[in-house]
Amino acid sequence: MSGESGHRSGRLGIGVDIGGTFTDMVVMDDSGIIHVGKLLTTPDEPARAVEDLIRQTLGRAGIDPGDVSSFVHGTTLVTNALIERRGSRTALLGTAGFSDILEMAREHRYDLYDLMLEMPDPLVPRWLRFDVPERILADGSVLRELDSAYVEQLVTELVDHGVEAIAIAFLHSYKNPQHEEQARRIIERIAPHVRVSISSEVVPEIREYERTSTTVVNAYVQRLVKQYLDDLKERSAALGLPRPPHIMLSNGGVATLDTAGEFPVRMLESGPAGGALAAAAFGKATGTPDLMAFDMGGTTAKLCMIENGAPVVAHDFEVDRVYRMKPGSGIPVRIPVIDMIEIGVGGGSIARIDALGLLTVGPDSAGSVPGPVSYRRGGTEPTVTDADLLLGYLDAAYFLGGEMELDLEGARSAIKKRIADPLGVSVEEAAYGIHDSVNSSMANAARVHAIEQGKDPVGQPLFTSGGAGPVHGAGVARALGATTVICPAGAGVISAAGFHTAPLAFDFVRSTHAALDSIDGQTMRREFAAMEADGEKILRDSGLRTAEISHRHSAEVRYVGQGFEILVPISPESDDWRAELKESYRRQYELLYKRQGPDVPLEVLNWRVVSSGPAPAQSLRRPRNAGDKPGNARKGTRSAYFPALGGYHPTPVYDRYALQPGTRVHGPAIVEERESTLVVPPDSECVVEDDGTLVLHLLSPAHSTPQDGSLR
Repeated sequence: MSGESGHRSGRLGIGVDIGGTFTDMVVMDDSGIIHVGKLLTTPDEPARAVEDLIRQTLGRAGIDPGDVSSFVHGTTLVTNALIERRGSRTALLGTAGFSDILEMAREHRYDLYDLMLEMPDPLVPRWLRFDVPERILADGSVLRELDSAYVEQLVTELVDHGVEAIAIAFLHSYKNPQHEEQARRIIERIAPHVRVSISSEVVPEIREYERTSTTVVNAYVQRLVKQYLDDLKERSAALGLPRPPHIMLSNGGVATLDTAGEFPVRMLESGPAGGALAAAAFGKATGTPDLMAFDMGGTTAKLCMIENGAPVVAHDFEVDRVYRMKPGSGIPVRIPVIDMIEIGVGGGSIARIDALGLLTVGPDSAGSVPGPVSYRRGGTEPTVTDADLLLGYLDAAYFLGGEMELDLEGARSAIKKRIADPLGVSVEEAAYGIHDSVNSSMANAARVHAIEQGKDPVGQPLFTSGGAGPVHGAGVARALGATTVICPAGAGVISAAGFHTAPLAFDFVRSTHAALDSIDGQTMRREFAAMEADGEKILRDSGLRTAEISHRHSAEVRYVGQGFEILVPISPESDDWRAELKESYRRQYELLYKRQGPDVPLEVLNWRVVSSGPAPAQSLRRPRNAGDKPGNARKGTRSAYFPALGGYHPTPVYDRYALQPGTRVHGPAIVEERESTLVVPPDSECVVEDDGTLVLHLLSPAHSTPQDGSLR
């Protein structure tokens, strides 16, 4: 295949990422990315696209599946199941008097002035939420024993009513899991086919609503995920792959199929995590440890901050928000997750005129079925991809390397009918309006996210990936005030490559809620030791040796009386751990809030441990192809739309695989590879680095070069 290396170096690994529109694949060896593949996702049977893609890509590359030593997989299955409400019929068992906590939530209005405020419907309806006679107090002591007879009778009735999963979230079970474990044993005895999730295992920490919500999510999707993972395992074995896949988790680590199946809630951001990891790996390799990672696919766009060579990890997440940009409007999930903002615009996002007569794009997407109008699969609504095609940024004959020809006239007709004519503008103006609207929406969301992290996006390099990311990267960067755009080789499938930079890892938490000065060092160390032991067991079961396992320790700390805490690192073996923790908290507080904190004592809410194996030493570069020669990079010229040049302009088109290190491409220009296209706008210059990465420098007009798309 064009642009792929014809040699191999060392062990072979594959990564597969299922997105809302496309399923992506990379084949890697010690030298980097050597083969890539991309197919439309099969939403009715996701593993089928994975199987077809692996078979096609390995066959095209002449690779025996038995030579593949590792397979890492990421998927949006869990998120999609929650949004589409495709999980199991689930019941909730709560402490008597607390079963309505899913509906009561925090009793917080995320928008004080919205009289028509909406919240997502609970995953468990009220008729399946039950008060169980039992009570454990905040110190872990038992006030009322569990009524076993009640649980036995209730479970029998639930099975008769078709309940497939049960979530158990009793009050203060993070301190004493006795009653949850007892109830689970009863369910397993009476109804062994019913999936059971208990909060003391899924998320054993304080805050009843978040703990209950997270446990319900885990139970709701567990059967669906387990069926998918079993199907994936069978298909992988049938292909001849020697080992089952590892699954990407939301925290940036990977886990075995068994661990992922037990805690599917940890897979919520499985796919997007790969793009963030790839950006972090590139940042470390190029001496750019701080940057913004921007990944735009067919359905959504994601952005996260990379700090000191690693993506920022948070422990609060929301899924299925009623309003995408309003925290509090979704289902809360308390898990470690790479902290990224998701914007409901991608290549397949639908453009329309709203009730006010204004152009709006997304968040609904045409996905892979029926897809954009230009896909010729039955789509009738104009999308971002249709607009980019009409603007000349995409080549109708070279989409997916020519495997999928796009319908230019169909895209033109749809944009004219649905957008241009109602607005009274030309088709070209309507198409650019869609393109520019998307860039502005993404930049605005990214700016808010960066500021919330205490970062200034102005001047931060933008690492762009995903099938649509390089097309829109320059526009988003300009809107953010960034002057550098980094586009790696294989940008359209780089998330799948990022999976191979992740270690086997799992997170653990123990709640303590005590004044920092009152905490005994030995008690603190016992808590950490217990979590370390749990981590070592999981990782040893995954095939690691004890000597390969390391642990990172942290604490969630706040001022006494505050409602929210800050995660800070801790060295539990240090004699001065308490003073060091106070100093770390002070620095982190000033970084986030730009002011010194009050003279108030501190308290600890949770201890946390991340247990992990060694991170793979994986290169993400694309080795040079032996057939690549200087001077043959120019493919031709295409008319592309640039408002700064007055509209359509003859624009040079280059074959990325033939561009040599050190080459400079002056805008306007278009650089094509099989999975993505980089738009080099006027007043910019693109430099080819030694590893094949394209670095786009956005110049001010006063410092720009002649707009001839020339090579230097």
